[in-house]
Amino acid sequence: MLVGRVGRPHGLTGAFVVEGASADPERFAVGAELLAGGEVAEVVESKRVGGGRLAIRLDRAVERGAPLEVERATLPEPGPDEYYVFQLVGLEVVEEGGRGLGRVTDVLPYPANDVLELDTGVVLPMVEDCILNVDVTGGRIVVAAGYAAAG
Repeated sequence: MLVGRVGRPHGLTGAFVVEGASADPERFAVGAELLAGGEVAEVVESKRVGGGRLAIRLDRAVERGAPLEVERATLPEPGPDEYYVFQLVGLEVVEEGGRGLGRVTDVLPYPANDVLELDTGVVLPMVEDCILNVDVTGGRIVVAAGYAAAG
C-alpha cells in the first residue's frame, strides 16, 4: 500500500521530503519500517519542515521518486463508514432502483470531499446524501438518484 514517495533531498544527512505522505504520522515515526523501492528500510529520523511537509531519513539510501509502501496486513482497521481506496476500487456502483453506473477506478481527493471516479466517466461525491450504502464484501455501492454526472 503506497504511503508516499521519496522527494527532494533535505539537508546533507540523506534525509528527504516525503511526497504525498500518508496522513497517519505513525507511518513515518522513528523505528517504523517501510518498503522503500520494494526493500525494507527503517526510519531513523523524522521531522516536520517548512510548510508542514514531512522529511525523513532511512537506514539506507533510496532513489528519488521511489515508492514508500507498507504491507496491507499492517494497516489498522478503518473506522465506521471509512474505507481505504483499495477497498473501493473495482466495486460496482448502482443508483437506488438498480441502474448500473459503472465500477470504481479511483478515489480522488478534493478540498470539500473525496470523489469516486467510475470507468464510465461518471464522477460521484463521497458525501452522505449521495452514498447510501457501501458493501465491500458484496462488491457494491448504492448511490442516491440524481448524482450521476459525466466526468
